Amino acid sequence: MSYELIRVERIGPVCRIYLNRPEVRNAQDRSLLRELDGALREAEADDDVRVVVLGAVGDHFSAGHDLKSARVERPNPTVEQRWNYEEEHFLEYCLRLHDLKKPTIAQVQGACIAGGYMVANMCDLIVCADNAFFSDPVAHSMGTASLEVLIHPWVMGMRKAKELIFTGARLPAAEALQIGMVNRVVPVAELEQATLELANTVAAAPPYGLRFTKRSLNRTWDAQGFRAAISAHFDLHQLSHVTEEFQEHLKRGLDSTIKRAKGLA
Repeated sequence: MSYELIRVERIGPVCRIYLNRPEVRNAQDRSLLRELDGALREAEADDDVRVVVLGAVGDHFSAGHDLKSARVERPNPTVEQRWNYEEEHFLEYCLRLHDLKKPTIAQVQGACIAGGYMVANMCDLIVCADNAFFSDPVAHSMGTASLEVLIHPWVMGMRKAKELIFTGARLPAAEALQIGMVNRVVPVAELEQATLELANTVAAAPPYGLRFTKRSLNRTWDAQGFRAAISAHFDLHQLSHVTEEFQEHLKRGLDSTIKRAKGLA
């Protein structure tokens, strides 16, 4: 396939997929998400690909959902339309990334906010630049029940997850490393090379051994209720869109949402 909003390159056994909308801090619109899902499917089907790296062009990994394009594409969605869109583009796409048959590594620099946080944390490993930060401001800025996929308590302790969501504050890369949410933090200039080196190390292992081990590790979460919790939260997230609080948010307009989110930094 040919892509417009992502960049795909093969480096030996490693497939690097880069979000490529740097002019909007790699905000995720419908087209980018569909291209990303397509590229992941292609990499999974390619027997020569052993590891997938998910990164981004520019200074930031992703500012999250593209709220401006959403307002144009879906100005007044019904409950059913919103549910269908978010189930496909957020819940199903994220779980497909989580379940990918090959190891995945997120390569994160700069801002990794909301939907960006959600996508990065679906990867098996995360390598960060020292200027990276993570944030989920939507409960504060929009009045919804966090993100569509509540991965937070699974990648950090419950109390830290609550703090991140309740305050909307930034989680710096160094602290993310300290609490075990990311695997490595390196200087910005070394991010690509450090991630590629890790990917090549992983790729040197027998592929089916990794595939079976990843499945077993993911099933450990499943045995603890991962999928049930993810699905239950998605339903609550949809319910939060019909509250009076969210309707008030809509009346204030998009600029108010963005200003409020930035004020939490």
